[in-house]
Amino acid sequence: MSYSIPPPPAQPPTVHRRGIGRRLAALPRPVLISAVAFVALAAGGVTGYLLMGDGIAEGTTVRGVDIGGLSAEEARAKLEAELGDLGTAPLRVVIGDDGSDGAGEPEIHELDPAEAGLSLDFEATVAAAGNPSLLDRILGRGGGEIELVVHQDEEAGRAALTGLAADSDRTVREGAITFTEGEPEVTTPRAGVALDVEGSLGRLREGYPAAPPADGADPADAEPAADPVPLPVTRAEPLTGEAEIEEALRAWAEPAVAGPVLLTAGDATLTISPTLIGDHLTLSADDTGALQPEFDAAALSADERLDDQLAAAETEPVEAELRLDGGQVVAASPGSNGSTVDRDAIGPAVEPLLYAEGEAARTGTVATEEVEPVITPANYRDLGIVEEMSSFTVEFEPAPYRITNIGRAAELINGSAVAPGEEWSFNRTVGERTEENGFVEGIIILDDQYTNAQGGGVSAVATTMFNAMFFAGVKPVEYGAHSFYIERYPEGREATVAWGHLDLRFLNDSGHTIYILASATDSSVTITFLGTKRYDEVRSETGPRTNVKEPGSREGAAGDACVPQPPLEGFDVEVTRIFVDDGTEAGRETYRTTYVPRDEVLCEGGD
Repeated sequence: MSYSIPPPPAQPPTVHRRGIGRRLAALPRPVLISAVAFVALAAGGVTGYLLMGDGIAEGTTVRGVDIGGLSAEEARAKLEAELGDLGTAPLRVVIGDDGSDGAGEPEIHELDPAEAGLSLDFEATVAAAGNPSLLDRILGRGGGEIELVVHQDEEAGRAALTGLAADSDRTVREGAITFTEGEPEVTTPRAGVALDVEGSLGRLREGYPAAPPADGADPADAEPAADPVPLPVTRAEPLTGEAEIEEALRAWAEPAVAGPVLLTAGDATLTISPTLIGDHLTLSADDTGALQPEFDAAALSADERLDDQLAAAETEPVEAELRLDGGQVVAASPGSNGSTVDRDAIGPAVEPLLYAEGEAARTGTVATEEVEPVITPANYRDLGIVEEMSSFTVEFEPAPYRITNIGRAAELINGSAVAPGEEWSFNRTVGERTEENGFVEGIIILDDQYTNAQGGGVSAVATTMFNAMFFAGVKPVEYGAHSFYIERYPEGREATVAWGHLDLRFLNDSGHTIYILASATDSSVTITFLGTKRYDEVRSETGPRTNVKEPGSREGAAGDACVPQPPLEGFDVEVTRIFVDDGTEAGRETYRTTYVPRDEVLCEGGD
């Protein structure tokens, strides 16, 4: 056996390697220089990066405030110090996208940023500034102006805008015509404006804070933007136009007040002036924008400015006069009907005449109504006026002023009819004691002494009325005695009156109508109540004088104003009213009166 021995394996070729130094040496010189510079720069960047840590890139500014090279904490503190006031400055806004709400000059509003939910987030701003990477620093990237980060609390913003809307929103105003002193006045149509609260939230955020300061100015001194932030609105346009207004003036407004409307009422004529008409007429827009007249006839009818004309046009009914004849109540005269204008018919009578031309066409009639007297010959007995209830007479010393004033008061009281449950008033019936009402000057008591004044002596009529009321058994409501006692009147059973201060009133609680007779002579006044007696008899008991006080003496006023006054003691007294029915006492009432002393008043030159 034979074997073949294979040849030995081939050896790899020998490779000769050069070191890095030889490689660099082999590079072209410009490339080699750039490489060395890059390595040096990178080495410096690494060193700077390690030294700077998290510092903000150089050249970084916020609203002109340089925070480059600062740490995040340092940058935040600097921004808060220099821009904090900027964030609290009021934010000016105007309603309307175009800076106007459509009503002429825009109204500028100011919002407190905090109340509107706006604030500056300096921490987020610093975070947004960033921390550049090693490569960015090596390549010189980073820095520059960055925006302030704004935080907005939308719930607070909605609340502030809703409040602003409440003050600034307005509904659409259609054209209208009203009248002043009988002259037409046009109300110009105007668009309605409503603030878009949701749409305004973003506008607030975009407009906050105020504009940056001018170049070179301190950021903390920044003023609000010259132009306020426009807030969006929704608008509603009026339907009324100039043509509609002109047509309404021509067809309705001007004819309505071209002259008065005249209404005949019986023998009288009521004049409804253009001013009265205009005050109850308006022209308002309907659903199409056309102006239509609206006349308030009821309000015109009730207008108090017609009162004097109506009073002059009306006649009062004349009550049947009653008298006593042999103890029986009889009718002395039949009385007569009066007339009154149907007040509710005035407005409806005016309305169809408003737009007519010429006096004849603007004249109409208004209904009148007859007014029957309360007491007639046919009904007085049915009203319970069947007998004398009471009668009282007061004597007085004749004097011209007393005769005039007492007679005039009796004249005004005579024939008074007081229905069951009704109050009678001396002041309302007699009226103010003036010259125009038929009264003259005479002696009265004022401040506990005699003096001269209009209506002196009328207290004699008041005292007579008080006693007639007292013995008729009806209920007194208001009365007052004289301050000191006057000898001609019964103690504790007398009264005085003063216009605007003291009245004499009673309530008719007899259950039937009361008719009052009043008459006067030159020395007496008598008042009699006719009706139906509630009691068989009313008695009076007067107690003794108590707490007696002696009067003093003093000088009176100088000249003609002085009225001499004799002295009289002051005292207290009680008077009891006793009601008797079927011979038995049915009740009693006690009236207590205090009289002050009547000082002696001496007049210069007197005895």
